[in-house]
Amino acid sequence: MDVHDKLDEITALVEDARAVPMSASAIVHRADLLALLDELRELLPEELTHADAVLADREAVVDQGRVEAERLLQHAQAEHDRLVEETEVVTAARTRAAHVQQQAEVEATRLLTDADDYVDRKLADFEVTLDKLAQQVRRGREHLAERVTAQHRRDDDEADPAS
Repeated sequence: MDVHDKLDEITALVEDARAVPMSASAIVHRADLLALLDELRELLPEELTHADAVLADREAVVDQGRVEAERLLQHAQAEHDRLVEETEVVTAARTRAAHVQQQAEVEATRLLTDADDYVDRKLADFEVTLDKLAQQVRRGREHLAERVTAQHRRDDDEADPAS
């Protein structure tokens, strides 16, 4: 189960809660809600670990691109050295080496861009999840504050029989 599923459960619990008559408030079973929030809290480190893994994957892709670029450069250098003895071929070898280097740089840039896009999408998903969670927590706290305020009013009304 992931964070989104747990947030859906919490949302369903609040949506299905019995409404307080003539009020926008609802009665939510505190233990159920707290249990779901605890489960969500346990899932968040998993999501953070997943985000770290995505970042590590990005670095692995970049490193792989660098290794491949280095391999291509070494191959081009070996080819260049082999052709140095032949005067006519030296120019062609330099051109080829530059082309191979350019291709390696283009490929490394493409891999880096793809990795960055992937990481950005994953971080955006995580950001949305955290935003939804923050909104739900805020709504829960507002609901709780309203309930406490209403209880204080009832207590004050009961304590002051002149009202």
